[in-house]
Amino acid sequence: MQVQGIAAVVTGGASGLGNATAKMLAANGAKVAIFDLNEEVGAAAAAEIGGAFFKVNVADEDSANAGFAAAEALHGPARVLVNCAGVAPAVRLVNKEGLPHSLDVYRKTIEVNLIGTFNMISKFAARLIAAGIEGEEAGVIVNTASVAAIDGQIGQAAYASSKGGVVGLTLPAARDLAQHRIRVVTIAPGIFLTPMLMGLPQPAQDSLGQQVPHPSRLGKPAEYAQLVEAIVTNPMLNGEVIRLDGAIRMAPR
Repeated sequence: MQVQGIAAVVTGGASGLGNATAKMLAANGAKVAIFDLNEEVGAAAAAEIGGAFFKVNVADEDSANAGFAAAEALHGPARVLVNCAGVAPAVRLVNKEGLPHSLDVYRKTIEVNLIGTFNMISKFAARLIAAGIEGEEAGVIVNTASVAAIDGQIGQAAYASSKGGVVGLTLPAARDLAQHRIRVVTIAPGIFLTPMLMGLPQPAQDSLGQQVPHPSRLGKPAEYAQLVEAIVTNPMLNGEVIRLDGAIRMAPR
């Protein structure tokens, strides 16, 4: 699918991987809608690329429906969805005081990362199918998992299981939507220079980057966006989970 002129939605597009993706899509001629909860940063990010911002809670049905309806009224039916919205708590199953992992934290992580991804996929697909797009391809969905889905570290039980759910969702979603000519692909990034990591001291960032076999550094959000572009434009990429990690295999900690 060619990006030029199509409508696209990027969740979590106010910053990090989502922001880099929104910039890439806009630079290639797409009409981009950013869905995020951070109104100030999200609106500024959308203005920078000539796109539109909508405050959307990805895990809420009414919020998702309202966001898609408003974006469609402005740009027409979205044909590309990139799911980057997510949270990444670091909590052990039992802490040093012997207290169990907060169920609320676990539930929130699953709600945003997994249920939010599912919610966006289903709402996006239903609207796109109703639009009656003709041709070999109607649309493309790109999800964001993590290498933690396979190599989850200490303190990542909630995060890893939420991203493992996204991995497990990929193939059945692609099979469900194949008859409607909508592809579904998931990227599992390794250690990327996102706002969360940028808050760490430089020595800590360097140490993390040195864990990557090659290139021995943190991934750049633009490199994630580059893979999104490849997925969107290559019609044979479907139902797959692609690790984007410089060959890292995460150690226990």
